[in-house]
Amino acid sequence: MKLHELRAAEGSTKNRKRRGRGTASGQGTTGGRGMNGQKSRSGGGVRLGFEGGQMPLYRRLPKRGFKNIWGTTYDVVNVSDLNKFEAGAVVNQKALEEAGLVKQVKDGVKVLGEGTLNVALTVQANKFSKTAIEKIEAAGGKAEVI
Repeated sequence: MKLHELRAAEGSTKNRKRRGRGTASGQGTTGGRGMNGQKSRSGGGVRLGFEGGQMPLYRRLPKRGFKNIWGTTYDVVNVSDLNKFEAGAVVNQKALEEAGLVKQVKDGVKVLGEGTLNVALTVQANKFSKTAIEKIEAAGGKAEVI
């Protein structure tokens, strides 16, 4: 088989409708746009969300709160959750995902000081609370900000 012998599978390609090419074509005169009106004109039609002058849905619904587009959202892990790991292990984002402690990392991981830590670990995260650093170091571990 050569490149010039290649053909598309039977029925996989179809000719497009060529509108406005005379009455005999079946799509002549109005070209499938019906009679008169805004939608029949070239460039006609209404913008997205327009409801004929009625107050559109996106303006009828109440807006509440504030969404800070520059804000950061961290996935939170407590110090007590880190007892799953073996002593001397390096706990980073990948290890937390594999252990099932973090499901979807957004802007990073923050370790909070809830609970107690019984294992000496090297914890690598984007942020730590003061109590988390104290508890990790009290257990003989290290808290590294990445």
